[in-house]
This record gives sequence, structure tokens and C-alpha cells, in this order.
Amino acid sequence: MSLADRRVAVIGGGPAGLMAAEKLSEAGAQVDVFDAMPSVGRKFLMAGRGGLNLTHSEPAGPFLARYGDRAAAVAPWLRMMDATGLRDWAHELGIQTFVGSSGRVFPQEMKAAPLLRAWLARLRGQGVRFHMRHRWLGWRDDAPGAQALRFDTPAGPACHAADAVVLALGGGSWAKLGSDGAWAPALQALGVPVAPLRPANCGFDVDWSDHFRSRFAGQPVKSVSMACGGPARQGEFVVSETGIEGSLVYALSAVLRDRIEADGSAVAMLDLAPDWSNEKVMAAVTHPRGARSMSSHLQSRLGLTGVKAGLLRECASADDFKDPARLGRRIKALPLTLRRPRPIDEAISTAGGVSFDGLTAGLMLAAVPGVFCVGEMLDWEAPTGGYLLTACMASGAFGAAGVIDFLNGRR
Repeated sequence: MSLADRRVAVIGGGPAGLMAAEKLSEAGAQVDVFDAMPSVGRKFLMAGRGGLNLTHSEPAGPFLARYGDRAAAVAPWLRMMDATGLRDWAHELGIQTFVGSSGRVFPQEMKAAPLLRAWLARLRGQGVRFHMRHRWLGWRDDAPGAQALRFDTPAGPACHAADAVVLALGGGSWAKLGSDGAWAPALQALGVPVAPLRPANCGFDVDWSDHFRSRFAGQPVKSVSMACGGPARQGEFVVSETGIEGSLVYALSAVLRDRIEADGSAVAMLDLAPDWSNEKVMAAVTHPRGARSMSSHLQSRLGLTGVKAGLLRECASADDFKDPARLGRRIKALPLTLRRPRPIDEAISTAGGVSFDGLTAGLMLAAVPGVFCVGEMLDWEAPTGGYLLTACMASGAFGAAGVIDFLNGRR
């Protein structure tokens, strides 16, 4: 039987599912995409509100290292579709890209909608059929596999049969956009190992004083560095009503979250003057200040004002302010205690999911032949900056290749 006679159900219309649908339909299979929402790509469009960071331009080695202890698992995906391949794919859709000053790659129009429209037009042109408001409920009569898919639809319960299935159901964040993690019990009931979903690329709670919160909530903290038991990263974050959030926090969120889980809290060390050497800061702080207050002195000698000065007051002790040498050290290493990550539904993405121990090399469930998993529902994570989206789409392409091998009799 040729691929043209084979039907594949893709459940989940996010970037991973759509990429799997594209590669499968290109190969000649009949593809049906099912999604619980009224339209596909809702989280993709949400990500595009800030300009749609497609990928990153850094070299392959550092790029792969962003996936931490899952780098070996993600590497085969990126060999199939890396950052350059993703940019080429966008260009083929008529979407030009550019590299920003941070090395991040964006569509020229800085919007997600034009890319999604072009992508859906291509998929429909390849014969992909879309079924909206179809929420996957598992398998009919407890008979797992491609032949017994159950859905809840506006017209009532429905069943669908296919020769293979790609599950692209997302993680557990932004449930209102379709990623709610509700798929986990159905897979666990079949013996599929699923690691608990945890927030990733998330903010963290801090026990701010009422004074600090009332003055500085909502303000960005720019040009600082942050570390937690490893190399420091430089960037910026935002003070929120409950704590901190933003790109610098997200870059370290896995380390911070894991430290909180292990120890009950995490201490992020802030350098409020990362472009100044320790010696230069110490010389500025210990310079005679005469009758000026310490706040005026720090503003004059270091340019330390506003929210940075507020953070120093919030996190340094009274004894630190009495000793210029101690205060200088605090400016370069200010401890900020984080109590807990923000709730999972507020996170940009999630860690945890289907364990690689339960998958074949082609991303097929060992417990359910013919059913494949791709995207964020797998147990990996990545920071923002284009790494998350790149690997999601690459996993879709890689999973589609696994489906094709399965349908052609190659496991």
C-alpha cells in the first residue's frame, strides 16, 4: 500500500503538529488535523504579539547547548531542521526574516499572522483537512491505536480511524489557548511514562516589601546580570507585583525552579553594575561623600538610581549601608530570594511530559505502536529566544519522518 492510500491523524494544531502535517502531506499521505480550538495556531499567534521570535542565529554548538540535559535527544531533530533550515522554510512561504541586535531571528513584518496564513494556504493546497472544535478524548472501547480515536465535537461524540497518529497536544501552560495537559492521564493509563508538568520560562515570587512593590512594580530593570550557582547572564527583567519576570529570568528559570524544588527557595545573585569592574565599583562607593546621602553618592558616582537603587535598599541590610566596602560588594552581588515559580498556566512553556524512555528513536510510543508524540508534550525544555519554537517545529518534522518509516514498514 502506498503512502497515498494511508491516512494520518495529527491531533493538535500548534507549530509541531502543523509541521508534521506539512511533511506528511508532502510525502503523499492523507492528513487530517484535529484541534479542540476554533482555529489552529493560537499560541503561535500569541507568541507573535512581541514580534514572533522564530529562531536564533548563534552557532550550532551553543544553540544545541540551550537544551541542557535534553540536548542529545533534541540533536537529531535539529539535524533535520535547524535554525538555517527554519529561516529557509519561512522564506519559501514568502516571509523574509532578519537577525536582530540580540541575535534573535524575526519575520520582516514582526508579525505571526502573515506567516500562519501562508502556511495554512500551503497545507490546504497539499490536501490537509482541518477539523476544528474536535477535542481528543482518547481511544474507543479502551482500544488504543490509530483505528479508534474518539473526539468530542459540536455535533456530539465522533470517532476517526487512521493508519497512524501524531499527538501534538502541547504542554500545560496557557490552557485557554489549548495547552492544558489533559492528555497525560490517557497516556499514563497505558503505561506511557509521563514526567509531571512544571512551569518553564516563568516568573518567580519574591516577598517584596509594600513600599518597594508600590513604587516599582511594573518597572524594567535594565543592564544587570543574574546568576544562581553557575555562569551569570546579562540582560533585563521586570519587577512585578508578585516578584520578577522577563527575558533574563526566563533564561535562568530552569535552574531557579529546580533549586526551589530542592531547597525550598532560590537565591538569584544580581550584579547591578555588570559593565563596571569590582575595583571600579569599590573605588566609586568608598570615595569620600562628604555631606551627601548615600543615595546621592551612589547616583553621582555610579549612576545608580530608580529601581536599581530600590533593589539595593530592598535586598541589602542596614549594616551593608553603614560599611561602604560591604555595600560595594553588594552592588556586584546582591542576593534576591525567590520563593516559588508562578503558576504553570502563566508560564510561557512547560517542562516535563512524555518521557523519552517511553519512545522509540522515531518518537513513536513504545506502548502504542503507530502513535507518535511531538512538540512541547515531550519531556524537554528550552529558554525563550527562538530555541523553543525551533525545536517544536523540528520535532514535528522528525516525528513525521518516523511516521513515514512506520507506514513503509521500517520501524
